Amino acid sequence: MRRSARSLFVTLALGILAACSLRDAACGRPLSKTSGNAEPTPDQIAAATTGTTAPQHFTVVFLGDSLTAGLGLMTEEAYPAVLQKKFLEEGYSNVETINAGISGDTTAGGAQRIANLLEPDVKIVVVALGGNDALRGLPVSQSRENLVKIFEAVRARNARVLFAGMEAPTNLGEDYQQSFHAMFVQLAREYRDLVVYMPFLLEGVAGHPDLNQQDGIHPNKAGAMLVADNMYPKLRLMVDEMGGGG
Repeated sequence: MRRSARSLFVTLALGILAACSLRDAACGRPLSKTSGNAEPTPDQIAAATTGTTAPQHFTVVFLGDSLTAGLGLMTEEAYPAVLQKKFLEEGYSNVETINAGISGDTTAGGAQRIANLLEPDVKIVVVALGGNDALRGLPVSQSRENLVKIFEAVRARNARVLFAGMEAPTNLGEDYQQSFHAMFVQLAREYRDLVVYMPFLLEGVAGHPDLNQQDGIHPNKAGAMLVADNMYPKLRLMVDEMGGGG
């Protein structure tokens, strides 16, 4: 999708994103610690009976706003849940996706939340934030600072980032649009040892009525599936490179 088309979409989209509240979030299972009395997993049982070592539990956390939370969708229809299904279908039984998206979230909110999400088995964090920053006209330098905090927190835990971009609305002016776009590209380059870059989260979805809900902004079930289709090859390669294959 050309940047002009993306910007037209974002001009409309960000207004609706800002109206989303915490109660609108369609998050998946929250992170929780496993009890010492928990039942053994199928992998553990298999390992005990075959004498093989079960693959290590490998968690992918999705840090985003309403687009990630799955506003207007069933929990299992949001793209993180679709990705979970894709991993299971390909035999990655040890990979778990956790939807930590919150409607209306910003990069500042993500920076505040990231530490509590980084449990020991979290290996990848999908960062899909920034749209609400642009809506509010926040300084690009401020958004950048927050994203750097998220990246450094992930690095400190020896995890990696799949970084999904967003575009700024046209009503903020061309200079802001260009600066906002450049921020994502520059961060992806500066953190290329940590980050795998996906330039636009809604590539192929934004601006297509048949892939969006009635608001024209949030993906419908088919749109969320396309977001997952676009992301899955990058995410699966990251899992494989980090030894998370089932």
